[in-house]
Amino acid sequence: MCGIAGFWQPGAAPDGAALAAMTEAIRYRGPDADGHWLDAASGVALGHRRLAILDLTPAGAQPMLSQCGRYVIAFNGEVYNFAALREELEKTGVAPAWRGHSDTEAMLAAIAAWGLEAALKKFVGMFAFALWDRETRTLSLARDRLGEKPLYYGWQGETLLFGSELKALRAHPAFRAGIDRDALALFLRHNAIPAPYSIYQGIYKLPPGSYWQCALTPGPSPRGRGEIKAYWSARSVAEAGQRNLFRGSDAEAATELERLLGQAVGGQMVADVPLGAFLSGGIDSTAVVALMQAQSSCPVKTFTIGFNEAGYNEAEHAHAVARHLGTEHTELYVTPRDAMDVIPSLSAIYDEPFADSSQIPTCLVSRLARGHVTVSLSGDGGDELFGGYNRYFWARNIWRRLGWMPRPLRAALAGVLTTLPPGAWNTAFQKLERWLPARLRYANPGDKLHKAAEILAVRSPEEIYLGLVSHWKNPARLVPGSVEPLTLLTDPGQQAGLPDFEHRMMLLDTVTYLPDDILAKVDRAAMAVSLETRVPLLDHRVVEFAWTLPLDMKIRHGQGKWLLRQVLYRHVPQSLMERPKMGFGVPIDQWLRGPLKSWAATLIEPARLAREGFFDPAPIQRKWVEHQSGNRNWSYYLWDVLMFQAWMEAQRAAQDERQHFSGDRIVFM
Repeated sequence: MCGIAGFWQPGAAPDGAALAAMTEAIRYRGPDADGHWLDAASGVALGHRRLAILDLTPAGAQPMLSQCGRYVIAFNGEVYNFAALREELEKTGVAPAWRGHSDTEAMLAAIAAWGLEAALKKFVGMFAFALWDRETRTLSLARDRLGEKPLYYGWQGETLLFGSELKALRAHPAFRAGIDRDALALFLRHNAIPAPYSIYQGIYKLPPGSYWQCALTPGPSPRGRGEIKAYWSARSVAEAGQRNLFRGSDAEAATELERLLGQAVGGQMVADVPLGAFLSGGIDSTAVVALMQAQSSCPVKTFTIGFNEAGYNEAEHAHAVARHLGTEHTELYVTPRDAMDVIPSLSAIYDEPFADSSQIPTCLVSRLARGHVTVSLSGDGGDELFGGYNRYFWARNIWRRLGWMPRPLRAALAGVLTTLPPGAWNTAFQKLERWLPARLRYANPGDKLHKAAEILAVRSPEEIYLGLVSHWKNPARLVPGSVEPLTLLTDPGQQAGLPDFEHRMMLLDTVTYLPDDILAKVDRAAMAVSLETRVPLLDHRVVEFAWTLPLDMKIRHGQGKWLLRQVLYRHVPQSLMERPKMGFGVPIDQWLRGPLKSWAATLIEPARLAREGFFDPAPIQRKWVEHQSGNRNWSYYLWDVLMFQAWMEAQRAAQDERQHFSGDRIVFM
């Protein structure tokens, strides 16, 4: 795990000082070394910050030149099957004389032997890299299949900038991008900015499973001639899997899933530095840790953050799991003050507006783990692959039970659900819990009822899903001068041909919420403390198998992740895992009425919003007043606006006199 940065100025000798500034901006992603490679003839500059994980010697340093001399690479991530690639290359007689044992060297040899796209299809791992082909004078940018590693790029004048984070691009003197108001509207809907957009005009995220190429040829500037190509498609995998369903028994499916997960976990336990795992005590992280411990000769190091607030604490469950598995467990109970102390650093950590409030505990658990290990495995991806989110049940059930009602009647029902504030609903459910079936026991049911109320007047199940994953429902109205772009969620032409509505939701989450929110959240939080995170459930072989499973192997008897549970129960007693699903969050709603109230009120003060011009102050103020009354929980909506405001404030402070404004355009000098 590292950080990359670079630029391409065709026809101009690259500025080494500019490259040094770019890599320095992301020093924390790789504190062990700073590598630069410049080609005066082509105008290419590749930079690399190294967090040494494999081959800690100089033989693993980057940017790295292939032994044939044709390719140069700056690479962020891990290719876990590098040993198998080396063996295959050796058997075919095209292996070079190896200089070390890094995965980077194996990648370069594979690309030299088989070509870029063929090599990408063989790589098993997480990666984002820039590759310069000195023979064809072609620059390639590539990203892993599921989007675990980030990669931004875009032309600024006649200079192409690229890097792991936006702050690397901003450090280059050519950077002049202004705020993209359309992307800001998307941010308000999703609490993160979905690929391919970024917060800046003309700067993009490379989509997962794709690579971008541009060749330097005689004639006009190559600007505008870059082409994005997909080498792997989650949609194609899902459609093919559901056309060719697994035909074995439940037991055979569980055995195959356990084999694939064990293979993925084992491959991701390879490191030349200390390694551990995040453990929340939920299904996904427990499955990963159980399979780690089954393959380890010593106790696995596990890490958990605990909270004293009811409804937010999973530390007790994680402790019980750790005791059963025999891990070396570290837990830290944090106070609200500890958690809130993270907030001032969020804008720098996340680098563009990002408003998933579980970013706070993610930062805390990453900091805790980094005190003991350099690599930590996580359980992300299980909900999307195996049907774990409550919305998969809610959306289908709401439509089945209420779709026949006239929309005015459903709107009236929504009014009834919001008569009581979320806290009152929580209290009522707690009193009734002993009589409720397990499938109706949820953490924080009041928030979920209010969320359901917002989408009761929809016209189709797809609209229910969009409502459940949306924050501001008409964000373009909130951002003057914006038009909300179509995305994978809203463009009918990009929808998959899957028969089950639940599967359509899972796929949409896999290609949107997972890379844009979950994986971005973990990557930035961990890299801010120089911690590498790995996600075994997102091994593409596991993903491809999961899409061959019929729906009832994922959701059965009103319970999600059925097959994953069967694998887990081979290692952990079922009694340890039977409890309501709990999100990894903090009580932002309470904090905005208490210790964060003054900070928030300053950021969204109506006169300030009107002066800055990014938002219509009126709807924000209405939600602020309603939230303060305690009758509604608008924390998700308000946190979106607050995180943008805090990010903007941080940008102004960081740029000082080097930055000036022109309308809504930010220009960096």
